[in-house]
Amino acid sequence: MASSYYKLDISSRNKTGSKESKIARKKGFVPGVLYYSGEEARGISIEKSILLRAMNSGQRIFEINQDGKSQYTMLKQVQYHPVTDEVIHIDLMRVRRSEKITISVPIVLVGDAIGVKEGGVLSQSVTQVEISCYPTDVPEKIDLNIDDLEINAALSVSDIDTGSEDIELISDANLNIVSITTPVSENVADEEFEDDEDSHGKDSSDEKADDSSKEKSDEKNES
Repeated sequence: MASSYYKLDISSRNKTGSKESKIARKKGFVPGVLYYSGEEARGISIEKSILLRAMNSGQRIFEINQDGKSQYTMLKQVQYHPVTDEVIHIDLMRVRRSEKITISVPIVLVGDAIGVKEGGVLSQSVTQVEISCYPTDVPEKIDLNIDDLEINAALSVSDIDTGSEDIELISDANLNIVSITTPVSENVADEEFEDDEDSHGKDSSDEKADDSSKEKSDEKNES
């Protein structure tokens, strides 16, 4: 669990709009908006290098200083440049430590699956899970042990243990996270073997039909 928070130094933006946003970016800042329920949205800017370090820290909740008081925020939305993939705008949402929030955290597979050791192919279809918890309890990640996962078996959200009663899973319990399947090459080989057997059986049947027809023709000619 996160016991401390990455601190973000934010600056207020008195002027907003595309022109002001471009000016901020040229100065090395990322423009954004700070939201909080029941309050007016506020234009802000954050030094780009500081923001990137915060985003790469693995934390989901950040501490900011607002009006001389420490406040806590989470990233609500991040906009990237369509060509360079650089962060060009962010939306922050203020949260209270006494109120639960809904947030997505990454799922990390832990262990060596039995099915993989036996030659199966592991496929992870979901990399994040949505949870509800207090900001002070937001985990950087949630581990999912796959040691006992066999071939043609799967694990879903219901198999996750959050490790805390205060962390509630919001994602659908039946949502598949990871599965192990038989290698495609083996499936193809089995299908080809079955096709060969069917083909062989059909050829034998055709040969018997031809022999039977020939015998009847010979008997008719003799009579």
